[in-house]
Amino acid sequence: MYKRNLFTGIIVMPLFFLGSELSGTAQEEFEKDVIETADGPVEMTMIGHGTLMFTFGDQVIHIDPVAREADYKNLPKADLILVTHEHGDHLDISVINLIRKPNTKIIVNVGSEERVEGGIAMKNGDTEELNGIKIEAIPAYNIQHTRSNGQPYHPKGTGNGYVITMGDKRIYIAGDTENIPEMKSLKNIDVAFLPMNLPYTMTPEMVADAAKTFRPKILYPYHYGNTDTNELISLLKDEQDIEVRIRKLE
Repeated sequence: MYKRNLFTGIIVMPLFFLGSELSGTAQEEFEKDVIETADGPVEMTMIGHGTLMFTFGDQVIHIDPVAREADYKNLPKADLILVTHEHGDHLDISVINLIRKPNTKIIVNVGSEERVEGGIAMKNGDTEELNGIKIEAIPAYNIQHTRSNGQPYHPKGTGNGYVITMGDKRIYIAGDTENIPEMKSLKNIDVAFLPMNLPYTMTPEMVADAAKTFRPKILYPYHYGNTDTNELISLLKDEQDIEVRIRKLE
């Protein structure tokens, strides 16, 4: 059964099993949610970690597709691929080559440009519109969390988050980042995917701090590893206009 959220116009499918029995082997199980837009539904498939897949009309959008999260031979080819940054849990050239079609558009950050043939590099602050989908590149970087040599895990100016506008809905995929000023200045975000694992991204307190500032209608913690997602639920329990959804996105 679908349940409609009357305040956000969002339809929820609590659990969807993707795939079926093929050659006697059970396919992976992924949760899906659906949001309604002025131009039709967006179906969001929660692949795992930082990896997502959206369908919008007849378009398939893969975000940070990597082999460790799914068998991409069983998933649809991409019309659009978004790569947030060049780390191996976000950029997998073999998967990109598997799911790309001759006309697939591939958006990458500047650090991935030389590794992805035909990739369209977007710098922080750039905007593109492809097939009726607006894409904004949002900075993604560390301020507090650094390696032993003092170098941030994700330096400023290289990684991207993306705000994707489909119909009248704005979906923010943050990439690997902390609760940076650029995130807090976002406006009119309907759905946000915010990373929550240490030492690479944010604590639950950082995620809650950001969410209380830019106030997404729906918040998914993702890329959260072993972090206790109940901490985030507790921190935001009094924010009635922010719905926290926990999905399998370790």
